[in-house]
This record gives sequence, C-alpha cells and structure tokens, in this order.
Amino acid sequence: MTARGLDRRALVVAGLSLAAVSTAALAQTDPRFRVFLDSLWLRAKDAGVSRATFDRELAGLAPDPALLGASARQPEFERPISAYVAEATSAGRVARGREARARWSAELARIAREEGVPGEIILAVWGMETDFGHASAGGHDIIRSLATMAFARPDGDAYADEVVAALTMIEKGYATREKLVGSWAGAMGQPQFLPSAFLKYAVSFNGSGAPDIWTSAPDTLASIGRFLRLEGWKRGVAWGTETIVPSSFDWRGLTGAFPVFASKGFRRADGGSLPGSGNATLYLPAGAGGPAFLLSDNYWIVKQYNNSDSYALSAALLGERIADRPGVAAAWPPGLKLLPNADRVAMQKLLRDKGFYDGKIDGKFGPLGRDAIHRFQLSAGLMPADGFASASVLEALRRAR
Repeated sequence: MTARGLDRRALVVAGLSLAAVSTAALAQTDPRFRVFLDSLWLRAKDAGVSRATFDRELAGLAPDPALLGASARQPEFERPISAYVAEATSAGRVARGREARARWSAELARIAREEGVPGEIILAVWGMETDFGHASAGGHDIIRSLATMAFARPDGDAYADEVVAALTMIEKGYATREKLVGSWAGAMGQPQFLPSAFLKYAVSFNGSGAPDIWTSAPDTLASIGRFLRLEGWKRGVAWGTETIVPSSFDWRGLTGAFPVFASKGFRRADGGSLPGSGNATLYLPAGAGGPAFLLSDNYWIVKQYNNSDSYALSAALLGERIADRPGVAAAWPPGLKLLPNADRVAMQKLLRDKGFYDGKIDGKFGPLGRDAIHRFQLSAGLMPADGFASASVLEALRRAR
C-alpha cells in the first residue's frame, strides 16, 4: 500500500472531537501521546524491533500540531477528471517521461521481463508520484507524522502499523532516521511508498544493499514494477483502451468479456479490434457525452497504487503518451464540473435509501457508486444509463422520493 492508500479525512482523537484537542494542546508534549507511543511496544517487539531502537527513535517525540490543519481533501476527488488528465499528461510531463524512457531503457527492459509490467506503465506511475524524480518527495519526519495520525484518529490502527514498519526499516538497517522523510501522510521516496510498502515491495535493482527509493532511479522503477506484479498485474494484458459506444448499445450491461462488447459493436477508438479475451468494464468518466473506455483487469491494479479513478486513468493515459501512442481521441464535454461534495453525498444517501447503494457516504463515486447510479437509471428509464453522477440524476432521485 502506498501512502495514497490511506484515506485523508479530518483528524480526530479517539473518542474526542477536534474541539477537545486543540492545536495549542498538541503543540505541547501531551502525556496521552507518550502513553500511546508506549502502547506500540508489544507490536514493535513482535515485528522484531529491539527495545533500544524503539526507545531511541521515539524518545522525546511530540505530536505534530500542523497535521490538524493538513488538508483532508484529495485533488483526485475534487476536480473534474478531464482537468486531472490534462495536467497529468501535459506536454512537459510526457517529454520528461520519454526522456526517462530513453535514459533507463535497458533497466526498464529488464524490469519488464522480470515483473511482466510494461515499462511505460512503470514510468507513468513514477511520473504521477514525483514527476520522474524531479518533484519533492516531502520533508516531514514520517515517524512523527504517522505517530501523530495514529494517535489522533479513531481508526488510526493502520497508521500505528506504519510507525512499527518504519522502526522495522531502521532495525534492519534499510534506512536511517534521517532518511525517513516524506509527505505529511507518511509517503516517502520517489515511488511514495509507506514504510509497509517499502518492506513488501522495495527491491534493489542490482541486488546489492538495501533498496534506495530516495536517490536511485533503477531501484525506484524496479520497486514500482514489483508493486504492480505482486498486486496482481497480468502479463501481456493492456490496461484497457478508449472505445466508441455504438448507437445500438442498450446500456444494460457495463461489464462483461471483451468479446461480448465486440459482439455488440464496440471497437477501439482508433478503429482496431478489441482483445480476444479477458474481462472489461465500460467506464464513462464524464458521462455518455465524453470519452469512453473499456478497462481490463490490469486497470484495477494501477488503482491499487492510488484508489482514485482520476489517478489510475491519468497514469494509464500518461503511459500511452510516453510510449508514443495517441492521447484521448474523443473530446471532453466543455465546462465539465463535478457536483459539489454536498450534492454527491446527498446522491449517495438517496441511492442508499432507495436500496441501490450500500457503500460509504463520502461523496466519492467509484465502481460501487457508479453501479448504483446505473441501476437507478435503468429502473427509472433514464437513458443513456452511463453511471455518471450528474445533476440530472440527482434531480431524478429527488423527484422519486
């Protein structure tokens, strides 16, 4: 799991409201924080961390009050996907990606052979995370950041595990405390791995010494490739393809095998044939009036890196451009805007109340939410039933109350 795999919601102390734990209070060494840190010892011991390492690295640690003011909003969920894709696949980023492809071609070829993941996808993830090593990977003491969030959240157990994983890295000699810096959410290095992700996926390209995801491009690329393979990437399967929805499509099935879609008249946007096997999901990120994509099983593996369709689709399309293939053929609807978060939350509640949805009420529409909209559209005779969270769908839900 990368840092982005952890939801960034408002921070609260277990059992207390934010009002009960002010920034001023956290600016001091809260005795409850020390008690919390001490409570991590048994799980750290079970992970192989020595008492000396535990005491040394947590000595004098105070919570970071700045994290209470850190934004809990992720841009992947707050901007129209068209804007996210445009920024992610900008001419400058594509050019830097192609430069990296040329610079590391031999290393990428070997990684692709060993991991089964195309080099352009590995490069695209690197580009999305730290702009091929050109962007800052963050300057926060990640042990302090992770410990603060583990202490400050009622669901902070995952962050507590990350504190232990960071201590394990130090114990095993993989990194010094000085090296464990990164984003406020605990992601570090060029691939933006959480400590647990480092322990599971990071590899040394040349096989000597600890993986260096901070300064080594080959280690970074190899580690991203290992992540994708271990998460389930299927060798020889593309992430998906842009498609043209035939006018005869009845909108009743948005998932099925590629040959089934082909039998219904679907083709690639460039006129080519669809894959002869494998599962596909029809995804219309801007509704029926925008580009359409048939996603393979490997798309969902890219999404394991960051649980956002904006991220995953942008990474896939960036990979296409790095590999000298064309970008999106269809035009994005002009002036496309997301519904305000309050309206998206209201839509989820209405879908839940009507029995179409049983997921989180958070304003984020992933596959579960899109399927719920699709089922409602079919039940209400709203065509095209594209699964898109639009103002017209919200209006129809409210009228149907």
